[in-house]
Amino acid sequence: MITKESENGLGMADLVNGIIHDAQDLIRQQLTLFQVEIKKDLHRTRDAAIPLAIGAVVCLLAGMVLSIMLAHLLHEVFHLPLWGGFAVVGGVLALGGGALVLWGKNRFESFNPLPDQAVEGLKENIQWKTKT
Repeated sequence: MITKESENGLGMADLVNGIIHDAQDLIRQQLTLFQVEIKKDLHRTRDAAIPLAIGAVVCLLAGMVLSIMLAHLLHEVFHLPLWGGFAVVGGVLALGGGALVLWGKNRFESFNPLPDQAVEGLKENIQWKTKT
């Protein structure tokens, strides 16, 4: 007796195994995409954190210089020679550090650290896999 199964060469079990294998491949591909997007976002985060950290250090140095300037200002009671130089250097450092901090902050706000598309696709695939 020849059944449809033997005529086509594929049985129901083979079809189900094929679907399961395809679903596993799809999930593996989604995980790979997720990893690539995470690495890309980590690089973006690092690139945004560097000027932010440098800006914070420069602002710290500016604060120290401005504090020294204020001490000399009080000591000299508005005689420009010593503290005037410190004021100019501290002001320039403060402006440069503030600009770096703003630049790093804007870079952080320009992207979402979580890869939305990959996460949503992975959630859909896992939900579909758990239903079957």
